Amino acid sequence: MAAVTAASWGLLGGSALLVGAWIGWRYAVPSRLIAAVMAFGAGVLISALSFELMDDGYRSGGLAATASGFLAGAAVFTGATIALAHRGARHRKRSGHDAASRQPSDPSSGMAIALGALLDGIPESIVIGVSLLQGPSVSLVAVAAVFLSNIPEGLSSAAGMKRAGRSAGFVLGVWAAIALASAAAAAAGYVLFRGTSAQLIAATQAVAAGAILAMVADTMIPEAFETAHDYAGLVTVLGFLTAFALSHAGA
Repeated sequence: MAAVTAASWGLLGGSALLVGAWIGWRYAVPSRLIAAVMAFGAGVLISALSFELMDDGYRSGGLAATASGFLAGAAVFTGATIALAHRGARHRKRSGHDAASRQPSDPSSGMAIALGALLDGIPESIVIGVSLLQGPSVSLVAVAAVFLSNIPEGLSSAAGMKRAGRSAGFVLGVWAAIALASAAAAAAGYVLFRGTSAQLIAATQAVAAGAILAMVADTMIPEAFETAHDYAGLVTVLGFLTAFALSHAGA
């Protein structure tokens, strides 16, 4: 039953890809609004990886496991980003400020964006499942962080795939499949890591934390500042504070 619960929360986080793609296909979203979502989401993610992933990992598994996982996650994300950049997915998590013009009119670039989303989403969803191993309820901050980071990815992809001539059914179908994969990854995170050592769980959390921080620094914060300028820092702080308050509510 808990595995089904994990899958449900993973599906919720992954569904943001589908929501973002639908919005990006149907509407022209103001770049400043997207930048505000980016900045707020960046703050939420930084808080989540700091307190929900790194701090918990350090307390349960120690510094060595947490630090090694953290560096590995950042290295894997960077390597995957470099590889995907050569296939047209350099700006897969960027959706404002003329992002559509950055996406090549090539069907392969749209599929590279989808592959990038899958690579990003699997470790994030696994963490959602793992969070159920540490208490009776899921980490709402982790789910919110994944959801907010996925919306711009869906927005960005819709414009690129539409320009490449893909149909709405194809685009939404791709993201629906990735959302289902996110649900499966969350369930797997709960099932596969149940009963494993605290060090392994800590390292797994830290891998996701390193990948998330690298992504935030590489895409979300630069995009938010590029469009929102002086307000980006304040909105990011508000996102961090909101997530911090949620993670410590009732503590």
